[in-house]
Amino acid sequence: MSNIKLFESKHIRSIWDDTAQRWLFAVVDVVAALTDSQNPQVYWRVLKKRLLAEGNETVISCNALKMTSPDGKQRLTASFTEFQASSTK
Repeated sequence: MSNIKLFESKHIRSIWDDTAQRWLFAVVDVVAALTDSQNPQVYWRVLKKRLLAEGNETVISCNALKMTSPDGKQRLTASFTEFQASSTK
């Protein structure tokens, strides 16, 4: 099951993982919803690089999953669970 979630009228791609019984969300979509970045892919790439350089292991827990991109094609995208997002605080 895949689904589009809305956050302040911005689309966030998500997939339901039946095995783990949890939602997975596209990181780039969350970045786009939470920032004013014109290019959330670049924002995420730079942020990920900085976090890894600082030794932050949050990035390591992101999974690459195929999700439907805005152009309708299946592409690998970094994803995380709601648990991972809330446990990084």
